[in-house]
Amino acid sequence: MRLDAEFFHPDYLEIQHELEEIGSQKLIDFQVKIRHPKEIKRNYVDDGFLFLRAQNVRPLSIDLTSSPVYISGEDAERLQENTIHNNDILITRTGANAGQCAIYLENNDAISSSHTFIVKSGNLNPFFLAIFLNTKHGTTLIERGRYGSTQPEIAPPFLYQIPIPVWDALPSVIEKTYLKSKELTEVSKVRYTEAQTLLLSELGLADWQPKQQLTFVKNFSDTESAGRIDADYFQPKYDNIVNAIKSCTGGWNTLENLVTMKKCVEVGSKAYIEDGIPFVRVSNLSPFEITQEKYISEELYTEITEHQPKQGEILLSKDATPGIAHYLREAPDKMIPAGGILRLKSKTDKIGNEYLTLVLNSILTQEQVNRDVGGSVIMHWRPDQVAGTVIPILHQDKQSEIEQKVIESFNGRKRAKDLLEHAKRAVEIAIEQDEQAAIDWLESVSEATDISVYNSIDKHNISVYNYSKGNRR
Repeated sequence: MRLDAEFFHPDYLEIQHELEEIGSQKLIDFQVKIRHPKEIKRNYVDDGFLFLRAQNVRPLSIDLTSSPVYISGEDAERLQENTIHNNDILITRTGANAGQCAIYLENNDAISSSHTFIVKSGNLNPFFLAIFLNTKHGTTLIERGRYGSTQPEIAPPFLYQIPIPVWDALPSVIEKTYLKSKELTEVSKVRYTEAQTLLLSELGLADWQPKQQLTFVKNFSDTESAGRIDADYFQPKYDNIVNAIKSCTGGWNTLENLVTMKKCVEVGSKAYIEDGIPFVRVSNLSPFEITQEKYISEELYTEITEHQPKQGEILLSKDATPGIAHYLREAPDKMIPAGGILRLKSKTDKIGNEYLTLVLNSILTQEQVNRDVGGSVIMHWRPDQVAGTVIPILHQDKQSEIEQKVIESFNGRKRAKDLLEHAKRAVEIAIEQDEQAAIDWLESVSEATDISVYNSIDKHNISVYNYSKGNRR
């Protein structure tokens, strides 16, 4: 029931025909169920049930690294039909990222927002289905079903009609590859947690928990020197953090004395185009990756090319979700960061970039951010506040030990991501050639993947974050 010309574009019809030619069946034929979650007024809490928003759903990845949010048990009870279980597939329903999907692999249930479909894979292998929907064939067909220009959406009736290839052996090989990727991801999380724990242990904060006190005493002179009179700014927990940093045996310094800072640029929404040079906003930034969502023209990029980040710099968010740092280990592709992001470049050999990035992403910096922007409706970490952030300078041997763990963590993440890309390519090979060719290729590249980081750890001593309860198990 579509009359718009775009729906009948030859590229879409060609992929549809290609899938039908190899003996595909419609998604609905596999007893797949798609649920559209309901919405209530959201009231986030510090400890409760993990609430997944559309921004958490990335291609083949559920991103829980950037400020996960929680809802109360009462609200979770009201949203029982929004419950996400292990192996459910999530598909973003609206917005510029409508159609992005990933499989939920956490052991603890979560609650979904109304902007995300929950898919039960029925008779299909959920790992295979998630991979297929992320191939060039799957993403193109999902794109075909999007409607609306201002706020694009997709609907279950269209998704149910997507043709899915039928193979005997490939889905189980895809599942094996997907689970190997998951293992590598978990190992990388362990390494990163070890690095954070080592940092905090060196400052005597390994078991420290921030506590909000209802009453405490401060001198009037403290308010004069700080230029603040709001009580929350002077919470003792902030003093605990700053005092621990300033007691570091290797010394400490403010961020402005360790790096140069450059503010990036805003281009305005009117400059956005469908494809071009990535325009990186705060929502695209995480400690582990930079995603793409908005784009600008090559001509505009040329005019503002001085804002192109360089290898060795750290991108640090100062607005919306301040305090997210991403280190550019390799020369980045063309991109322009938004005005809510700062470019940091080291100007001293006293502190390593990997170590500094970890500190910026740690509770040490986050509590200073909370102090500086507390009470704001729209979070804005002023450049002078960023500059005044205190940073511990551990001895070089400890910095090196921490950096080694961070590097191992990122190498593991990269290998995990490569495996998922291999799985996608295998499905495409099966469509273009045949199933056995795809299996042979995938098994060969999987065997070549170095998983030494996984084999080197004690699998019985892994600290995993329990996102549903907000604690460790």
